[in-house]
Amino acid sequence: MASRVKCLLVDDLEENLLALSAVLRRDDVEVHCARSGAEALELLLLHEFALALVDVQMPEMDGFELAELMRGSERTRDVPIIFVTAGGGDPWRTFKGYEAGAVDFLFKPLEAHALRGKAEVFFQMHRQKQQLAQQLDTLAETLRLNEMFTAVLGHDLRNPLSAILTAADLLQRRSDDEAVKKTASRMMTAGKRMSRMIEDVLDLARARLAGGIPLRRGETDFGQLVQRMVQEHQTAWPRHRIEVRQDGDLVGDWDADRLAQVASNLIGNALQHGDAAEPVRILVDGTRDDALRFTITNVGVIPAHLLPFLFDPFRGGQQRRGRGEGLGLGLYIVQQIIHAHQGGVEVLSGTGPYTEFRVELPRKGVEVVKL
Repeated sequence: MASRVKCLLVDDLEENLLALSAVLRRDDVEVHCARSGAEALELLLLHEFALALVDVQMPEMDGFELAELMRGSERTRDVPIIFVTAGGGDPWRTFKGYEAGAVDFLFKPLEAHALRGKAEVFFQMHRQKQQLAQQLDTLAETLRLNEMFTAVLGHDLRNPLSAILTAADLLQRRSDDEAVKKTASRMMTAGKRMSRMIEDVLDLARARLAGGIPLRRGETDFGQLVQRMVQEHQTAWPRHRIEVRQDGDLVGDWDADRLAQVASNLIGNALQHGDAAEPVRILVDGTRDDALRFTITNVGVIPAHLLPFLFDPFRGGQQRRGRGEGLGLGLYIVQQIIHAHQGGVEVLSGTGPYTEFRVELPRKGVEVVKL
């Protein structure tokens, strides 16, 4: 049996309401009748209607006025309205009816089969809308549970991974066997990469389930932070050049650990995808009083079809990724951290041989009042 839908009939004459009810009422259609516009508004507050058939000529509040009130309310603006009138085919009235938000205009006397057929179209549309809403709710709940499971799993994986890293470090420092030390070194490298992946998954869960990545703000020297990240990456990429320029006041009220994550991800991204023969250029501009700008540029162009998805989580599905490149969450997490600081991040690529990431950070956080 099809899902039950509700239909609203509005007419000041009881005999008209009885006639329309007889045509439209079925086991799967629940008909509600109103003798005035005010009574119709009360019913609209109580029920979700698939269709409203409204008589144009009513005392106190006519059909056009009722339609305007319905269109002005968030709850009722999407209810389809069919106007019913005995006024003949007056073009001006018809135009006014459609301008008021009608989907159709019927003239008395009504033909029962035509009315039933028109109404059934809107009943079916409403049923489909309800089914889609239910499916969306189900999918949203499934996604929420999957993300929660991923967060719990990621959290629980940290303890056994920590034990593995400790054992690998112990083997590396205490064993005299070169083969054992080499194996322990590989274990350490793989374990650290896995640890970064787990932290990325946990950050994804925080961003989606906790309403954003939490911050621990404090006085932070972004210039020192960038220099530290550059030194770490220069050690890992000795054949690449990194040029850094810093101007102005680079201190602000930020989360130092999170911004280190931002700088590390963007520098690593530029080194990985840039031209090794050309330097990665970093500019930290603190000449403005209200905000700091962090720009990182490398030679190389991001394909145009990837740009719209660059900050999407798991964007690795858009391109082939190497085994050591991670989960494709780096830029998504960068964006979430910057947004948590009430800042912005954008990428420019394709207008020349360069790709440039621009980050802007307000020096102080702005308290957001939730209403």
